[in-house]
Formats: sequence, C-alpha cells, structure tokens
Amino acid sequence: MEALAWIVGSSLLMSAIALIGSLTLVIPEKLLQRLMLPLVAFAAGSLIGGALLHMVPGSLVHGRSHVATFLWVLAGFVVFFALEQLLHWHHCHRASAQCKKPLSYLILIGDGLHNFLGGLAVASTFLIDIRLGITTWLAAAAHEVPQELGDFAVLVHGGWAKGRALLYNVLSALTFLVGGLVTYTLSAEIDVSFLLPFAAGNFLYIGASDLVPEVNKHENAATNAVHLGAFVLGVALMAAIAHGGH
Repeated sequence: MEALAWIVGSSLLMSAIALIGSLTLVIPEKLLQRLMLPLVAFAAGSLIGGALLHMVPGSLVHGRSHVATFLWVLAGFVVFFALEQLLHWHHCHRASAQCKKPLSYLILIGDGLHNFLGGLAVASTFLIDIRLGITTWLAAAAHEVPQELGDFAVLVHGGWAKGRALLYNVLSALTFLVGGLVTYTLSAEIDVSFLLPFAAGNFLYIGASDLVPEVNKHENAATNAVHLGAFVLGVALMAAIAHGGH
C-alpha cells in the first residue's frame, strides 16, 4: 500500500505540473524565451543522468542480467523513436492556421501517450524501491516543466481558448496516473520490473534525440556555455542523489 500511495501522489503531482503552462500568460515573452532553452538543457541532463545513474543500475542490482537489461533499454529507445515517427507531433512543415489546429490535437495525443508510458515506468520504479521512484520522478518532472510550457503556448497559438487549453493539458497529464495504476494492478499478476530499463531507454531517447538538439546548435559561445552548464547541472543533480543514496 505504501507503493500505491507514492504512485498516486506522485502521479497527481506530475499532472499538476501541467498547470505551469499558465505561466506563459504572465511571463514576458522575451524572458520566457531566455528561460526555456536552459530549462530544456537541464531537463536533458536530468533525464540522461537519471537513466544512466539510477534506472539502469537499479535494474542490474535487482537481478536482471546485463544482456536483458540493455535489450530493454534499447527497446525503450526504439519504441519512442517509432512513436515519434508515427505521431510527428513535434513538427509542422506549413505555417498556416490549417496546419496549427491539427498540430495542437497531435500534441495532446502525443503528450497523453507519453504521460501514460511515463506513468507505467515511474510506477514500476516505486514498486522496486521508493528512493529509486523518487529520483526517477524528479528526472521526469524536470522534463515536464519546459514541455508543458511549450505545449500550452502551441495550443494557444493554434487558436485554443486559454482556459480550454489549460484544461485539456491537465487532462492529457492525468494519463500519467492511469499508467501508474495499470502498472500497480499488473504487478500482482506479472513481473513489471522490465519497465525500469525500458523507461531508461525512453529517457535516453527524449534527452538525446529531442532535447539536446534543441540546445546545441547556437553560434553564440556564451549561450552554448549556459546550456552546457544547465545540462551538467541536471546530470550533477542525479549524481548527487545517487551518491546520497549509498
């Protein structure tokens, strides 16, 4: 029951992060743009650090073989690559309003699916070890902050009313709780520990393929230094938590 309480509580808190999108309404656009990319770089470091310093070692410690662990990591990476290819919710090749509106729905579908899978994975870590669950949740939450800011901005830009955009953003975030409850329910019937290295692959894909390319193509040396520092800070946070847990 303790694991269930952590799963439900962390899932609701993760869903509440969707409300942070409303900050785009009060933060000046120029300041928001200055904050967004360092946040993305920090999220990338947290996700990659969380995967390599917590999730993969946690899977190895709890009895899964090296080969099986890294096969599941690879599977997690490939599945998220395939999902992104299928949904294409990051991209819009036309700037017309007719393009923006469908894109906003794709964002909600993609975000809902992403959160459902995240809920499956994070819940599995709480079932293995509460401390591992907390660190995995922190890494996932670091990614959600810039993502929710960006998603909300795209919905509003695509013509959605601000209140409606916020509501649907929160509803798509609640699929995280659904995924967590599915994992908890299935754990009584099957071994869900494979979700831990699978989620590590998800985190590696998001960090390396989606987030790092956003922050590593600037010609300004000072900007690049800030992004690198934010990335290292994310990794360092995960390393400090790992060190503190031993």
